Amino acid sequence: MTTKFDLIVVGGGILGTFHAYHALKKNLKVALLERNSVPQGATVRNFGQVVPSGMDLKWQNFGRESLEIYNELHAQTDLTIRKNGSVYIASNDEELQLIEELSEINKNNDYESVLLSKNECVQKYDGLRSDYCKGGLFFPQELSVDSAEMIVKLHQLLQEKFGLQIFYNTTVVETNEDDQKCIAVTSEGTEFHASKLIICGGHEFKTLYPKVFNESDLEVSKLQMLQTKPQGIYSLQGNILTGLSIRRYESFGECPSFQKIKELEDKNSFEKKFGIHILFKQALDGSIILGDSHEYADVKHADDLGFDLNMDIDEFMIEEAKKIIDLPTYEIQRRWFGVYSQCKSKDIFEHNPSPNIHIITGIGGKGMTGSGGFSKLNIDKIYA
Repeated sequence: MTTKFDLIVVGGGILGTFHAYHALKKNLKVALLERNSVPQGATVRNFGQVVPSGMDLKWQNFGRESLEIYNELHAQTDLTIRKNGSVYIASNDEELQLIEELSEINKNNDYESVLLSKNECVQKYDGLRSDYCKGGLFFPQELSVDSAEMIVKLHQLLQEKFGLQIFYNTTVVETNEDDQKCIAVTSEGTEFHASKLIICGGHEFKTLYPKVFNESDLEVSKLQMLQTKPQGIYSLQGNILTGLSIRRYESFGECPSFQKIKELEDKNSFEKKFGIHILFKQALDGSIILGDSHEYADVKHADDLGFDLNMDIDEFMIEEAKKIIDLPTYEIQRRWFGVYSQCKSKDIFEHNPSPNIHIITGIGGKGMTGSGGFSKLNIDKIYA
């Protein structure tokens, strides 16, 4: 059986899905091939925070475009989106200095942010400890989503309103291009034909083009996350990012004082060793998602990261979180890890094995925030 399309996208996560969406908007006939019954990778194992505020300028612009795209799509169906903004809570004078500097940068970039006093933060965020908080920087336009539910609803919308054809449980084992057509062959032996093919396989590096990936500067990051039991009538709105996030995110790297402040940090601390920063986000069931940590390995050694959860990391994150916000309960209902791929020297991995086959992966932790805007530009480029 052969099915013909204008574009085949391999990988149904957020990056592949947004490439499909922007192609559909050009009135192209698009097939999305997803190897699982629903996406299982980084797209569904993250916080569900759309936070351009954390990105460097290039990706902040992609993220701001993504905010518009999410809002447009959410107007057509409920994508679990809440527009409650993001806040960065500073815990000391150094972090306070960095949020003040970022606030100035935002003014120059024309991106809305509001400096909050300690009192304003404590009043706005129930349970926020006054002995932790020194002040905050609030981004009112930013969004929260429940990732696992959102991607399923987005797929349904694109099928029903835009004519996307999705093939779940479809593993592509080979792609090639000949005679000006691209061919994707599945494990069942089915062939899909199209004039162009895009591969957004996340951290799946063993099936298609393993040699390309093994020789690249891609690495994988393993992140541990936790979810508390529902918090009753307690409400914590928006994305809560804390002092360790201020010390980690790319946007703060553009602040004048950043390098000097980083040099004063203890290089041997537990949080440095495991790349930990503390984030909070309330899910739709009232529970709080907490995290996260980062352990890295090259593509060739990705399996060395293992499938187990390091309880020392989880305990450390819970203890740090308790110093920041007094939640009604820190009882944990769920623990998991996610894996994403990123480049060591570039911001995203792009490679063409042949003129009309495009591999795009290694977007790192920018996927939920940046994919909408980046994919639009990339589809324009591919179809220029």
